[in-house]
Amino acid sequence: MQKRLKLFKESKIVKTYTFIEYKFSANFLYYKAKLELINNDILYIKEFVTTTEYIYSYHWQNKNEELICRWDNATHHKSIKTHKNKNRDISIIKNDK
Repeated sequence: MQKRLKLFKESKIVKTYTFIEYKFSANFLYYKAKLELINNDILYIKEFVTTTEYIYSYHWQNKNEELICRWDNATHHKSIKTHKNKNRDISIIKNDK
């Protein structure tokens, strides 16, 4: 957790950060964080880390709460044979307003 905290504190693009949820033990780390960026975009981060697992989810939105990008490594579509080869799922939304 100290690495993440240092990264948030020293980042030139993170204006503020808040831990929404934080749990840990000798065997795992789990947290949800909200980062406000210098351009007022918001990045939500969720991570679960053990010695054998790393599960993440990132959700980036603008100040109007419009999705910019979302990515995670959750397993989707287990009925498809190749679902185990999926390392990440990235959704990018472009607003041409």
